[in-house]
Amino acid sequence: PSGALPVKSGKIASAAFAFSSGALTLTEAGPKKRASLHVVAGRAAVDALDPGGIDPLAATPAAFRVALSAENHTLKRALTDPRFLSGIGNAYSDEVLHVAKLSPFAIAAKLGDTEVERLYTALRGTLASAVAAASGKPAKELKDAKRAGMRVHGRTGETCPECGDVVREVSFAD
Repeated sequence: PSGALPVKSGKIASAAFAFSSGALTLTEAGPKKRASLHVVAGRAAVDALDPGGIDPLAATPAAFRVALSAENHTLKRALTDPRFLSGIGNAYSDEVLHVAKLSPFAIAAKLGDTEVERLYTALRGTLASAVAAASGKPAKELKDAKRAGMRVHGRTGETCPECGDVVREVSFAD
């Protein structure tokens, strides 16, 4: 493709690609700079990059419990680790835990049956709603659609839609 790439300036742009239908900019806002881009050939090479987490929308309750308690981690870490569950990032883990009314600091392997069931239901409902909200939208509208559907993630200081209290944020360094 010819012409200048429409790349946003600043430190977060890592790479930019121009196509006849538009442009793609790889960005990473976090300080750790863990993003990576792999160029591979063939299905086997793509499959080799898969960290192995199960699909949370296809998982049975039993498979979900096994994945959740695979290692002794907090719920937040267990939900966001792609070796256990595929496709759940920071934002949706916050939403799922809020809906399930569970602490991100609870130890996943120590949850009782009722808590696991509540988490499983919240996870599937939250992700199904997100998929439905995103379906059919052009790529440039997806980020705004995602933000609009968030109850607590990115809403620190706002009123909680469930209890009316203030949404608070807890951050850890590593």
